Amino acid sequence: MRLDLICVGKLKEPHWRDAADEYLKRLGPYARVAVTEIPDRDVTADEAKALAAEGAGILRAIPDGAIVAVLDTSGAQRSSEEFASWLQVLGAAGRSHVAFVVGGAAGLDSGVLSRADERLSLGPLTLPHQLARVVLLEQLYRAFRIIRGEPYHR
Repeated sequence: MRLDLICVGKLKEPHWRDAADEYLKRLGPYARVAVTEIPDRDVTADEAKALAAEGAGILRAIPDGAIVAVLDTSGAQRSSEEFASWLQVLGAAGRSHVAFVVGGAAGLDSGVLSRADERLSLGPLTLPHQLARVVLLEQLYRAFRIIRGEPYHR
């Protein structure tokens, strides 16, 4: 399976980078994973303009032919097992390229949301976008372990 993570902003703090790197390493045997970081914009001056600029960068980064799954608080909430099943069904249907989009501090531009094939929520809590990226990577790793019947998900 091929996974692209398109994320607004860089992981500036070492603890976020270390955690993300660990899960990227763990994902290596299961999928080809690429991370694209879109520059984050200052949303305090003009939030709409900042979101539009981030959105344009995200839309340019989406690979042709990929299923686009955005993290959105109003999206579908799935258990780890349901998330794994969703990935497995996509792969079985020949849709084995998924681009996950993680927005910035102000969320995602409406153009990105309308481009989404799937909206996923990590739950009702608001998470910093750096933490959301790490949680997504962990859940992807967990999903592949579940799909293969390997011990990790309990």
